[in-house]
Amino acid sequence: MNFSLEYWVWIKSAHVIAVIAWLAGLLYLPRLFVYHAEAGPDSPTAKTLEVMERRLLRGIMNPAMIATWAFGLWLAFTPGMILWSVEFWIHAKLLLVVILTVYHHLCARWRKALEAGTNRHSPRFYRIANEVPAIIMAVIVILVIVKPF
Repeated sequence: MNFSLEYWVWIKSAHVIAVIAWLAGLLYLPRLFVYHAEAGPDSPTAKTLEVMERRLLRGIMNPAMIATWAFGLWLAFTPGMILWSVEFWIHAKLLLVVILTVYHHLCARWRKALEAGTNRHSPRFYRIANEVPAIIMAVIVILVIVKPF
């Protein structure tokens, strides 16, 4: 039996675990940015938030994003599991995952700006940005479960 098919449920489980960890970070990091932008660049609160943001991004979000992509691509390219020519939901899902990846990198850029004291965004901006991954997550779940097209 094909290794990927034999361990399909394990690979899928690892993918879902990685997605949960990644999205938890994507939902939490911008909330930290709200507090950081409110605190001001040189306050003790800002210094604490810088450590929290850096550890969240580097210690949890980056590895989780990489694992999400690795396990997801493994699943996607396991022969016979996805019919690429007729299952168009997967194309939409992948586009949304690319958008989440771009958002992840924007968060990394915003974190660096906050840490450097060169932040150009208001707390309101980060509150609005905080909604982006939740909306994309909901659409991805619908695409994967309902498979509308």
